[in-house]
Amino acid sequence: MKRLMKGLLPCLFLLTVLTACKEEPSPEVAFKEYVGQWEKKNFEKMYTQLTTANREQMTKEEFAERYTKIYGDIEVSDLSVEYIPTEEELTPDENGEIVLPYKISMETVAGPIEYSHNVTLVQEEIDKEKQWLVSWNPSMIFSVMEEGDEVKLTFTSPIRGEIVDRYDRGLAINGEVYEVGVVPEEIDETRLDELAEKLGISRESIDQKMNASWVQPNYFVPIKRLSTDQQVFLTELATSFKGVRTQRVPSRVYPYKETTANLVGYITSITQEDLDKLEGKGYTSTDVLGKKGLEMVFEEKLRGEMGVRIYIKKKDENEEEFTLVSKPAKDGETIKVAIDIEVQQLLFEQLKDGNGAAAAIHPLTGETLALVSSPSFDPNDFVLGISTEKWKELSENPNQPLINRVGYAYAPGSTIKPITAAIALENNVITPEQTMDITGTTWADDSWGGYKITRVTDTGKPVNLRDALVYSDNIYFAQTALEIGADRLEVGLKNFGFAETLPFEYPFYDSSISNEGLSRDVLVADTGYGQGEVQMSPLHLAITYTPFLNEGDLLKPRLVFGEENTPEIWREDVISPETATIIRNDLVAVIEDPNGTGKAAKIDGLTLAGKTGTAELKTSQGEQNGKENGLFVAFDTESPELLIAMLIEGGGSSQVVPKVKKVFEDILMRPEGQ
Repeated sequence: MKRLMKGLLPCLFLLTVLTACKEEPSPEVAFKEYVGQWEKKNFEKMYTQLTTANREQMTKEEFAERYTKIYGDIEVSDLSVEYIPTEEELTPDENGEIVLPYKISMETVAGPIEYSHNVTLVQEEIDKEKQWLVSWNPSMIFSVMEEGDEVKLTFTSPIRGEIVDRYDRGLAINGEVYEVGVVPEEIDETRLDELAEKLGISRESIDQKMNASWVQPNYFVPIKRLSTDQQVFLTELATSFKGVRTQRVPSRVYPYKETTANLVGYITSITQEDLDKLEGKGYTSTDVLGKKGLEMVFEEKLRGEMGVRIYIKKKDENEEEFTLVSKPAKDGETIKVAIDIEVQQLLFEQLKDGNGAAAAIHPLTGETLALVSSPSFDPNDFVLGISTEKWKELSENPNQPLINRVGYAYAPGSTIKPITAAIALENNVITPEQTMDITGTTWADDSWGGYKITRVTDTGKPVNLRDALVYSDNIYFAQTALEIGADRLEVGLKNFGFAETLPFEYPFYDSSISNEGLSRDVLVADTGYGQGEVQMSPLHLAITYTPFLNEGDLLKPRLVFGEENTPEIWREDVISPETATIIRNDLVAVIEDPNGTGKAAKIDGLTLAGKTGTAELKTSQGEQNGKENGLFVAFDTESPELLIAMLIEGGGSSQVVPKVKKVFEDILMRPEGQ
């Protein structure tokens, strides 16, 4: 027993010494732990380090919710809290409290906030153990806050940028519209059904607006917006209905209406679904959002930046608000596009009575002068507040005016033949003088079963390249494609931009060569004259003709206007300058030759080059009577400044050629000064 006690005594002594030497809890260490949780926004852990008095005044949930809401509302990020050590010895005052200085910084929706402040720590005994706890008050959220104060935000909307054409003519502008409203105490409610019918809205929508919680009998209650060109109608309305008033209000306006609808798009009020998708990008429930077209493509630049002010609203209404940080609104940019509204209007005028699309470019610069889709709609309807009836009319229209046909990909038909010819020349498969001895109007390989390729004209003689383009000989180009071979044809088409996304800001369907590769001879043959599975958009079709005017370089389409007219090259040396000259001259013959398929486009005093196309749309290879799309591509050759690719659904190229001709006449043949 003595021996046991003898061994135990040193241990007891050591334990006593260790206990006596245990350091007192440090206020600095306690606050650093608190700061660590603060920077992580772990507000519930912060709560556990508050004084007993604090925890008796509020629950953990209340404390955490207060921080979460304030930091969430002002979008706090990059939060940094730094304890500032002091050289003075930390000694509790008569109340057992110690004051520590700290510095805080954070990023917010309105910009950075930085300030220095002090925190008071109090030592308390918890579970028989002394601890330093934070004596919290609202000034630890922001130094100027007191109990009862609130953190508030106000937003200042920027002015949305406008969209203008190359000559600064407004395509989407900030203008004014008329707002029609009623004064409840003056309106004859027995005539509201009549008023609703006149305005093209429902009676229920008027009742809903008049019964809103904010409405007073003598208030003006807006019920419908109308464009300023309806002033006569509005005057008649106001004189016919007592209690009806009008006022002018700011609004987005699309001056060219249907002509530019699918090109420019429109804006609408933002939806909750939009807000969810755009979370963190500064949008609010009162914003508008670009939908479709240029309004959507350039949304980020057009919208500008919201102005934001974060301030402390004092509990005493007589006290002045304290601004923590503010950021002024930054107006959106004006976007100047290469579009020429005159070309756009002329093309739309030619297409407006049918279903079709057209793209016009400057063939030496790649500038996009027009992108047209028909039928169309009035984008102002969406800004003014489209009615259910109007939306139903548009969305259920079998001609689908809401789809943007110019962005779709179509079978190019015979308009692809110059490209096939260029690939063949580059691969030494043909020469310009070489002829094919083709007899009759149909031809087929023995392995194709009953499928045959048909040409329109049997020239009665061997056919060379010029003849094949002039007469648009399907059999010549089918046989040429087979001579090129699947691999070389695919490489050649890819050099012209097929199977690649068009390098253009505006959304287009990609042009494609085939669904699963050119795996069958019959598909190779059909591809050579624009059938099979090959598809391309009207703009890409226009761009593929630029090598014939640019020494073999394929230009990149340009949407935004630049003072410099230097072209951007998409692919250099797609073909040789010699090949470009051969094809260009043959395309002139397509229009100038009396036998040419494009002869109806001939204009005295203007040398055009071009290629017609009729694409048959069949659900199966053996189908005899498929629908047709007509196409025509043309450009002026002497001082080239216009290249047009047009497509009309449900008809042959004979419908398209005179329409394209009319645009060239109106643009290039008008008297000087007009």
